Amino acid sequence: MKMPFFASFIVFLILVSYEISKSRRQTAKMENSFWEKEYRANSTRRKSLEHLNYITIPFDTLPMDTLTEDETVRECHQILRSLDDSPIVNFTGISNTDLKLQYGAPNIDLLMRYDQNYTTLACTLQKWAEKLYHAGHIAEARRILEFAVSTGTDVSGCYRLLASVYAAEGRREEIGRLKEQAESLKSGTKNIIVRILQEYDP
Repeated sequence: MKMPFFASFIVFLILVSYEISKSRRQTAKMENSFWEKEYRANSTRRKSLEHLNYITIPFDTLPMDTLTEDETVRECHQILRSLDDSPIVNFTGISNTDLKLQYGAPNIDLLMRYDQNYTTLACTLQKWAEKLYHAGHIAEARRILEFAVSTGTDVSGCYRLLASVYAAEGRREEIGRLKEQAESLKSGTKNIIVRILQEYDP
């Protein structure tokens, strides 16, 4: 009885050893591929940034005159005004390596700054919209949220709040379109956002 067990144990050890070796080879291959790509990225020359998808804040269509006595709203306005003269680009889902490959390694600091400006914009729009929504300014909050979505934001709360507004207004078709936009996101939060929207549009 011991021999079959011993033989099975040996086979098991061989299989485990093979899988470990296989995993190490795959890891080494991935690491080599990464460093080769990173080397190419760091060697890429500076390229023009004039064709980037720059985001402009549409102050003329946003509710800049609503609830201006509120401190949080004033703070949001101040942040948005400070971003008005800064380049804003959404690079969500694009790695620094890919940015260097596409636009040149010397531009990476600029590109990261543009993306940070976008992160600030997205968070500020969400905060502002929530404040107006809870204060009863639903239509105004919707305008802010729709602008945020148009920029490709991956802030899940933005989609949840906008979907709830559409649901309350009986605009189910807009929720469907919102879900389509979410499905095109490159962000790691895409699946979470889609699941949130499915609650409103099963």
